[in-house]
Amino acid sequence: MSEAPGRRKSGGGRSARQALRASETIKAPAYITRQMNPFEVLDEAGLELIERNADTILEEVGIDFRDEPEALAILKAAGASVDGERVRFPRGMCRQIIQASAPATYTQHARNSERNLEVGGKNTVFAPGYGSPFVRDLDNGRRYATIEDFQNFVKLAYMSPYMHHSGGTICEPVDVPVTTRHLDMIYSHIKYSDKAFMGSVTAPSRAQDTVDMAKIVFGEEFVKNNTVTTSLINANSPMTFDDTMLGAAKVYAENNQACVVTPFILAGAMSPVTIAGTLAQILAEVLAGITFIQLYRPGTPCIFGTFASSISMQSGAPTFGTPEPALVLYGAAQLARRLGVPFRSGGSLPGSKIADAQAASESANTLMPTILAGVNFALHSAGWLEAGLSMGYEKFVMDLDQLGMAHTFCKGIDLSENGQALDAIREVGPGNHFLGCAHTQANFKDAFYMSNLTDNNSFEQWEEDGSKDIQVRANALWKKMLNEYEAPPLDQGIDDGLNDFMAKRKEELAGTGDF
Repeated sequence: MSEAPGRRKSGGGRSARQALRASETIKAPAYITRQMNPFEVLDEAGLELIERNADTILEEVGIDFRDEPEALAILKAAGASVDGERVRFPRGMCRQIIQASAPATYTQHARNSERNLEVGGKNTVFAPGYGSPFVRDLDNGRRYATIEDFQNFVKLAYMSPYMHHSGGTICEPVDVPVTTRHLDMIYSHIKYSDKAFMGSVTAPSRAQDTVDMAKIVFGEEFVKNNTVTTSLINANSPMTFDDTMLGAAKVYAENNQACVVTPFILAGAMSPVTIAGTLAQILAEVLAGITFIQLYRPGTPCIFGTFASSISMQSGAPTFGTPEPALVLYGAAQLARRLGVPFRSGGSLPGSKIADAQAASESANTLMPTILAGVNFALHSAGWLEAGLSMGYEKFVMDLDQLGMAHTFCKGIDLSENGQALDAIREVGPGNHFLGCAHTQANFKDAFYMSNLTDNNSFEQWEEDGSKDIQVRANALWKKMLNEYEAPPLDQGIDDGLNDFMAKRKEELAGTGDF
C-alpha cells in the first residue's frame, strides 16, 4: 500500500495514456457504416400480418388530411377515396407509389463536403436532441433556453467526432421572437458548424426561409439538384396530418429536400397499447404521408420515421427505456427495410429530470436498440432529459461518449491478420503476459475505446482527485469544449448574404403575429 501513492504520481500508466489521447485529434467517419446485420424480432409471417393490418387501416379507417385541399385533390386523382378530409387508400396503392419513386438512400450535403452524409442502407447518422424549451446544467439548474444555449449546443455537436449532424431545433430559444427565431436557429447551424442541418417546419413560410438560406450557402442550382436539408414532418397521431406539416412537406418536396415522416406515438394514448397494433398504425400513417409527398414530387427523399414511447397507466406520463418501445423500434425498422426507404427512430431517450442513473439506464435501453435495429437517422442522440422537455449540458457530453462507444461497436470484429493476433500469441506463449509484446505496443493507442468521462482509477486515486461523479466531470468537459471551440471558416460573402436576408425577413415579419 505504501508504494501506491508513488505509482499514482508517476508519469506513466493510464493517466499518461489519457493525456496522450487528449492531445490527439480523434478521427471518426462522417457517419457510421455498420459491419453487422440488424437484429430482427419479426419473421416473415409477422411482417406480412402487420402489413395487411396497415392496409386494412388505410382502406377501412383512413387518414385525415386536415385543412389541405390540394393534398386531398392530389390523393383523389391518384385513386384514393376522399370523404371530406378523410382519405381511404385501396390496398397496395401506397406501397406501389412509394416503391416506384422514393429513393432507398440519399446524400445530404453539408457545407463541408467531407461531412456529407449517406442516409440509408447500412449507415447510421447521429443527430442531437430536438425541440426542448428548457435547458439544464449543474451551475444554473433548469431554465428556459436562450439563443446562446442553442449556439452552444451547435458548437458542442460540431466539436464531437461522434455527432454526425448538427440537428434542428436543438432547444427552443425563447429570448428571441417566435416569428423570427427560425432564422436565428438556421443561421446558427450554418455559422457555428459545417455539418448537415435540419430545416424549420413550424410554418410553410419558415420552411421556405430555410430553403432560401440554403440557396445562399450552396447556390440555387445546387439546392435544386441536391439534398442539403433533412426536416421533420410529424403525423398528428392517431391517423392525422395537419396543414402545418403538410405545407412544410410541400415546400421541401418541391425543392428536392428530404422529409422524415414520423408518427409521434405515446402508446395507449395515440395508438393501441399493444406492439402489433401500434406497428400497424405507424406503418399506415407513414405510408399515407410518404405517398402524398411522392405524388407531390416523385423522387423526393423520404425517411420512414417513428417516435414511440409507452405511457404510465397510472399517470399517463410517457415512459422511456422500457421493453415495449424497443420492440416497436425493431419491428418498425424491419417494415422500413421491406418498404425500401431509410428509417429514423431511437436516440438516447430518458424520462429522468437530471443526468442520473435513471437517465443513463433509460438512454442505454434506447441507444442499443437504435444500433442493433439498424436505424439510419437517429434524432435525439444526445442531450435529452425530462422526456424531451430539457436539454442537458452534462447529459449532452455524456451521450457523446456513448455515441463514441457505438462507433467502435459498429465496426464489428476485425478478422484481418492483425485482428487475429496469431503473431502475438506465438510471441508470448503460455504463462506470460501480452503487455509488452510487439502486437500490443503497435495497437495500444486504438485497441480499445477510451472514454474521456468515465473514471476507472482506484478508489484512492478517485478520492485524491476530488471524488467527482460523472456529472461533475461532464460539467468540466463541456465547458472545456466551448472554451476550445473554433468556428469553421465561412465565406464572408455568404455570411453577409445570410445576414442581409435575415434582416429583410425580420423586418417583413415584425409585428405580423405569425405563430
